Amino acid sequence: MLTLTDQNTITWFPACHTEDVPANGGVCVKYGETQIALFHFARRGEWYATQNECPHRMQMALSRGMIGTQQDEPKVACPFHKKTFSLATGECLTGDECSIKTYPVKVEEGKIFIGIV
Repeated sequence: MLTLTDQNTITWFPACHTEDVPANGGVCVKYGETQIALFHFARRGEWYATQNECPHRMQMALSRGMIGTQQDEPKVACPFHKKTFSLATGECLTGDECSIKTYPVKVEEGKIFIGIV
């Protein structure tokens, strides 16, 4: 969860337009050399951003993962290894100790912005 101090240090960059991301799917966007997976969870009316690299085998694949829920927790499953991660917290939901980085997302006038702290 972001604190007020974090909110003041966020750099928001324009990632893409809303129509660039498939409903209930994801895309990969770059910020410098960083790959970020951006997801439109249309069924819930929510947007999420995480690192694109799956920590299990260090493959840039999460943006192509399947999204869904686990006990109402929004999640993404790596398309290769089926490890699942919370889109909200980055916690691994399959019992592994690895986790992924998450980023704040905001939508303004049809544009998607991702926050970098």
